[in-house]
Amino acid sequence: MTEPVRFGVVGVEHGHALSLTSGLLAAGAECVGYHNRPDESDGVVARNFAATYPGVPVVDDARRLFDDPSVSLIVTADVPDRRAAVAVAAMHSGKDVLAAKPGCVTLAELTAIRQAVADTGRFWSVSFSERFHVKAVVRASQLVAEGRIGQVVQTIGLGPHRLDAHTRPGWFFDPRRGGGILTDIAAHQVDQFLHFTGSTQAEIGASTVANHANPDRPRFADFGELLLRGDRGHGYARVDWYTPGGLPVWGDGRLTVLGTGGYLEIRKNLDLAGAPGGDHLFVVDGDRVERIDCSGVELPFYPDLLRDVAERTERAMTQAHAFLATELAIRADLLAVRAGSLAGYLE
Repeated sequence: MTEPVRFGVVGVEHGHALSLTSGLLAAGAECVGYHNRPDESDGVVARNFAATYPGVPVVDDARRLFDDPSVSLIVTADVPDRRAAVAVAAMHSGKDVLAAKPGCVTLAELTAIRQAVADTGRFWSVSFSERFHVKAVVRASQLVAEGRIGQVVQTIGLGPHRLDAHTRPGWFFDPRRGGGILTDIAAHQVDQFLHFTGSTQAEIGASTVANHANPDRPRFADFGELLLRGDRGHGYARVDWYTPGGLPVWGDGRLTVLGTGGYLEIRKNLDLAGAPGGDHLFVVDGDRVERIDCSGVELPFYPDLLRDVAERTERAMTQAHAFLATELAIRADLLAVRAGSLAGYLE
């Protein structure tokens, strides 16, 4: 019987630490321990992690996880500006890496990660959860691969989020630490654009970031949009922190994929027309309009990732895709026109 992949968690500063850990455990991996530096936040996420996984020991030094020969994978949901350093150290210790999104926040950090991958032969993967954790997106991918809507021409991704500012740590509002809104949230939409169009080369056609609702935090962008031009399609994304309190979910995430023979639309978290639950997938082609039940769809990302660790394959995500999606999101922020009250944004 094949031994399970063993992993450690370094950095528990974002709730994604729990979702990544849960996904890996459900796929059959074993978590040997977690480490979190105590000097960055009030420790709420780390306490939630400890309560959720009481059998996973806390480790006082990350090097113990890096140096453990039984550990094959390091997971990080550290403060975003520290994730690159964790990844580089892990790879130079012979570990593969799964990072919460954003995997890094500057092009210099991305260059260091690229070099570590080249030097060590380890891989660096980013959990783009709005694709990997959403059954309707997985089913939509299958339909596109089957040719249901013809050749994909464009994606339109909308990623609204609820701010709940009082629950956020201080680093969240500093784009030098957490990344700008396009580096952070829109990395999801960039990932989906590359995935559905099949583009392996792309550029930012235009981008804008703005602060319209948080004048007391002048460096924080609460709105962002971008246009993408790829070698196999076009894309538009809009992200924001404006989800109102009356919505029962954190955001009304949507994705439209336009093809030459039809289109599909995904309502990821809810249907405003009243159908319960999430994962709402609608398809329009030359024959009919169809609403597809996605409840039985299996999510392949974590099982595929564990096979990649064991077999040195790229089933879950190619390394080139992780690099390009991250680079485009960072460049979109760097190139963005500043609007609203964004004085000195990302100086």
